Amino acid sequence: MVPRSGLAAISAALLAMNRQLEVRDVLQTIVASARDLLGAEYAALGVPDDQGGFAQFVVAGVDEDKWEEIGPLPRQHGILAAMLHEATPQRLADVRKDPRFGGWPAAHPVLADFLGMPIADGEQVLGALFLANKPCGPQARTGRRAWQERPCAFTEDDEDLLRLLAQHAAIALTNARLYERSRELTIAEERTRIGHELHDAVAQKLFSLRLTAQAATALIDRDPARAKAELAEVARLSAEAADELRAAVVELRPAALDEDGLVATLRTQAQVLDRAHSAHVDFVCEGVRALPSAQEEALLRVAQEALHNALRHAGAEHVRVTLARRGPSVVLTVTDDGTGFDPGAVRSAGRHLGLVSMRDRAAGVGGTLTVHSEPGKGTVVAMEVPGG
Repeated sequence: MVPRSGLAAISAALLAMNRQLEVRDVLQTIVASARDLLGAEYAALGVPDDQGGFAQFVVAGVDEDKWEEIGPLPRQHGILAAMLHEATPQRLADVRKDPRFGGWPAAHPVLADFLGMPIADGEQVLGALFLANKPCGPQARTGRRAWQERPCAFTEDDEDLLRLLAQHAAIALTNARLYERSRELTIAEERTRIGHELHDAVAQKLFSLRLTAQAATALIDRDPARAKAELAEVARLSAEAADELRAAVVELRPAALDEDGLVATLRTQAQVLDRAHSAHVDFVCEGVRALPSAQEEALLRVAQEALHNALRHAGAEHVRVTLARRGPSVVLTVTDDGTGFDPGAVRSAGRHLGLVSMRDRAAGVGGTLTVHSEPGKGTVVAMEVPGG
């Protein structure tokens, strides 16, 4: 396949990098874009750690089986060290003939022509991006050994193009890191909020429980009927406190999105809530598999907030969570048969029921949130995100 060229291809690569929000996604997009634009057989990007190795290392052109066969990640030595520590580009006709070349593992693919570029934010080097084995002519990428039969070398124009790509990669990578730090702070704030809610709600229930139990004890001898009623209230308050605890535990538990994905995580949470509450909670998925990690997290948090409202405020008997593909988009819907509310009255009273937070989450991933509700007619919360 002949590599794409021209301003359109460069623009597409830069836009692709800046669309990503997760650091890992940005790294993979940078590597894939560089390999495609310059027509290299192999591409890699290493993010250094502070111990002479790499915190992250992403490759393109090597399948997973071969990557596992190669073994441990490279260290910061030789040509990689020059890019990282001296922040200088490296363009070599044959990397094996460079005096800094230190060899590679037996399973490592053979590299010849080499082009490396540091990714830097000011004086801070964020990573080392490099390409190898540029096929020549129309036979490019038609066979793994084409470059050996007609050796080719990266040009000065290639170096200029990779420098441009690295400059934009630094911006995208910095933005992704800032996003992840911001998200960590948001999660910490949410956990603090949930902790306060847990303390306030459960402490109040336990205080009422203690007073009611004391009243029942005092009434046992002189008014057994009233004592029985007070003990029934003890049982009710105990059940409510248990529900509060279970709901808080579900919210505090880290979502297993990385391991299980959004669909499995929503299904599990619906099952847990169905067991923990008297309301029936179910989950339906229609044609949705994996989504970008930022979208999955936003959809999960909106689902949790909507479920919280339905179960703790609306007195719903039935709640359904649906995740479905609708044309080019994915739509999350949380429907309940609870008491409902007047959205306009909620806004004018200064109450939000988490609506502001949910709308912010939707907007943060390029999506939209709609809420339909009326007193006595339940509530439907729908979040739509593009792509996936």
